[in-house]
Amino acid sequence: MSFTLPNQSVDFLKQLLSTPGPSGDEVAVARLWRGYAGAFADRVWGDVRGNSYAVLEGGEPRVLLAGHIDEIGIAVTYIDDEGFLSFAGIGGWDSQVLVGQRVRLLGKTGALIGVVGKKAAHLLKADEREQATKIDDMWIDIGVRTKAEAQELLRVGTVGVIEGAIYELPHRRLVSRGLDNRIGAFTVLEALRLLAADRPHATVAAVATAQEEVGDYVGARTAAFSFEPQVAIVVDVTFATDHPDSNKKRQGEVSLGGGPVIERGSSNSPVVYDMLVATAECEGIPYSVGVSPLFTGTDADAIHLARGGVATAVVSIPNRYMHSPNEMIQLDDVEHAAQLIAAFVRQLTAEINFVPQ
Repeated sequence: MSFTLPNQSVDFLKQLLSTPGPSGDEVAVARLWRGYAGAFADRVWGDVRGNSYAVLEGGEPRVLLAGHIDEIGIAVTYIDDEGFLSFAGIGGWDSQVLVGQRVRLLGKTGALIGVVGKKAAHLLKADEREQATKIDDMWIDIGVRTKAEAQELLRVGTVGVIEGAIYELPHRRLVSRGLDNRIGAFTVLEALRLLAADRPHATVAAVATAQEEVGDYVGARTAAFSFEPQVAIVVDVTFATDHPDSNKKRQGEVSLGGGPVIERGSSNSPVVYDMLVATAECEGIPYSVGVSPLFTGTDADAIHLARGGVATAVVSIPNRYMHSPNEMIQLDDVEHAAQLIAAFVRQLTAEINFVPQ
């Protein structure tokens, strides 16, 4: 049985996307996530690493549904005498994406807007025009004239994100920064909301994990240790290949509107993979298969190693233009992912054996 995201859920998603939350500074968006979860979860709390938990109490097994809530961002590293800001990237930036962008900085008394500056193309030498601009060659201009003026508004260490509006395009496609991976944190909470309306036997935690974008999967590592799940599903984004210059031989056929991507290999449990595929086919949910022979590049790479090991799977949302101000997903894929996860969890009983046979 399919479902459509209610307007309240879509409005909440837009709030999540509008709220800055770069890695290490997820507090505002995590607070919003917990507030929404409180309407249907049995228990909601946060931990010292910035993770947020929403739990439906039940029996065995213990199920962890994880989506990281942080996004890539920037951090101020230096303020010069004229008030221009040097900065570093938080997470994996293509530096060309930053050229000429507006940024929203989380200043001392609230958000303020700055502009990423660089030497004008007209002033570059011929050989310089052929080179990619590095972050070290850029600065942020917040419109002040002195270091003292700048220091009234922010300090070294202030973080920020790209400033940009959210747009709805045809075919229920959504454009925004931060869909990697605000959409994963949203999807696991939507799955939990569906499960709250039709309670499973299992104990289920939806977790908005912190600090995925800076490597080592800090939030996922601590969340999996604390919650002690037997099985976990990680929801993240993956590269859509339905656009010019895609490499389907390497990244498969992944399209917006084609359903969630069920990952095979590496950190993924073959038992859980088979169950997810069978569930999708039984429920009539469209899906495609992603292949991760070495690592997934998601929180699953840490979760499956927690304690004595966790049977883990990755369910991904197709995404165009990853790590840019204009990432694009299709809401149908989010609905199908939440439906798939909820249907999978409802099958689980204490007798299920996750050991590959």
